Amino acid sequence: MPSTSSSRLLSLPSFPTILAASAVLRIALIIYSEWHDQHSVVKYTDVDYRVFSDAAHFLLNPGTGNINRAQGPLNTILESLGFGWKANIGDPYTRETYRYTPLLALLLTPNAWLPSFGKYLFAACDLLNGILIYRLLVSEILPQVDAKSTTLQKSNPSPETQPPTTTTATTTNLITRRATLYTALHLLNPLVFTISTRGSSEALLASFVLLALYAGLKGRWVYAGVLLGLGVHWKIYPVVYGVGCLGVVGASESEKNESRVWAYVKTLVNWKTIRFAAAGAGAYLLLSGACYLVWGYPFLYESYLYHLHRLDHRHNFSPYFYLTYLTYPMRNGTVAATLDSGALSRLARSPLVSFVPQMGLTIGTGLLFGRRRQDMVFTWFVQTVVFVLFNKVCTSQYFLWYLLLLPLLLPHLRTTSMWGAAYTAVWAGTQGLWLSEAYQLEFLGARVFWGVWVRGCIYVLGNAWVLAGVIGDYMV
Repeated sequence: MPSTSSSRLLSLPSFPTILAASAVLRIALIIYSEWHDQHSVVKYTDVDYRVFSDAAHFLLNPGTGNINRAQGPLNTILESLGFGWKANIGDPYTRETYRYTPLLALLLTPNAWLPSFGKYLFAACDLLNGILIYRLLVSEILPQVDAKSTTLQKSNPSPETQPPTTTTATTTNLITRRATLYTALHLLNPLVFTISTRGSSEALLASFVLLALYAGLKGRWVYAGVLLGLGVHWKIYPVVYGVGCLGVVGASESEKNESRVWAYVKTLVNWKTIRFAAAGAGAYLLLSGACYLVWGYPFLYESYLYHLHRLDHRHNFSPYFYLTYLTYPMRNGTVAATLDSGALSRLARSPLVSFVPQMGLTIGTGLLFGRRRQDMVFTWFVQTVVFVLFNKVCTSQYFLWYLLLLPLLLPHLRTTSMWGAAYTAVWAGTQGLWLSEAYQLEFLGARVFWGVWVRGCIYVLGNAWVLAGVIGDYMV
């Protein structure tokens, strides 16, 4: 007979019910956002969405002469080849602060006729991500976890550890309901559905990441590489996942009787890993090369180069926040505080100050944990948390990058209810502590830069402690 916990699981709503409720919720919020924006000074719609829409408008409506015209070498090449026509394409970077791939503006061109089209697109990506999470849980994650638990029970066959007898149909039903419960953590997460319905494009990037993970867990490494290349073109951070995959892709290449070091090197560098890397790099270069051909240097600068020296001395959880404030350029050409000259100032402003420790830890954890296919979710999760935690700019929106993987990781954790509550309290509490001080800076104009930085450091320490706990609770 099924246990009490199993009976409770079987009584939960089915996945199609949760998915339908999630779709209705998102549609309702998008419709509400249109009404709210018309009747309130404080808008529901994210400022970035207006930037996307403006960029799409500029792309569709090129001006005369050199005004709002794509600045790439495409027309020059066409002219040199004797073609009698030129590409008549606008420049999305005419819109200040648009710092994304032009393909995003191209996707949102229907906003000219349906202003909320982009929100529906991002909400649809949310739902797609929920479907991908559910399918991975049902086909890969939960059967793997159950098989591991069964092996442990057979090695310790005490009566207390023996599960109640269930039929195959009941076991399958329990897996689907458990998968539904974990997937609901994504679909019904307020941070997820509010960000997508406000018009942030994070859900679209998340779809590329999950599709790449899906392909990798299925062993389709060329597809995984292409999808990662697409994700890197969209936003640079998924490149770290490629490092976490190398040890998995080439795991069968080492031979017996080889030294450990040489065997590991052969695991990382072989025909399989080269093909995987070439697929990812090829997809990235093809997309980025095409964008450069049409839009030129503005594409390279706004999409990639700008982020190397980006400064954010306001809404920023980063441990580099106060250093950014001390070296932030003012309108008169000076800096905000005393670090205005000499080698110390140049070092403080260098992107390497944050980039080296961040990428060292991110790549290091990828190489350390990325050895087996069943550890891919864990590896990507740890890499993402480290990347976000030590990034030069860190905002709440970035938390979605690792929260996306949490429903897939939870079945692998041996975390008790008490420790789970402690991790959640520290994760949320350190953010609340920071926000209480940042409110004074953002809305009241108080000079509390030092206090914001101290609370940012507490956030970093607290989240590092949570990550250490998750690593310790992971079932190898």
